[in-house]
Amino acid sequence: MKIEQGILTMTGPETLDVARDAIWTIVIVSSPLMVVGLVVGVVVSLFQALTQIQEQTLIYVPKILAIFATMLLALPFMADSLHAHMLRISSRIIGG
Repeated sequence: MKIEQGILTMTGPETLDVARDAIWTIVIVSSPLMVVGLVVGVVVSLFQALTQIQEQTLIYVPKILAIFATMLLALPFMADSLHAHMLRISSRIIGG
């Protein structure tokens, strides 16, 4: 951080560091849901191909249910990750 006209401002590398940390947190928090959605989508598509059922809306119900169940199970992990990210951001703000 540098002081310009009595105001603390972030430098370019600090801004990139905060942005990189935010993107990494988003990837970590969303990856369980995306992996489950991918796996369920592949399994349902394989089932449709093997049974020759060509219903386009069949994939949505299992995927929504699986993602919802995963969200319920992963919610503590997601909250802890977001809380840790907020603590890192607030420590940078306080630390100057």
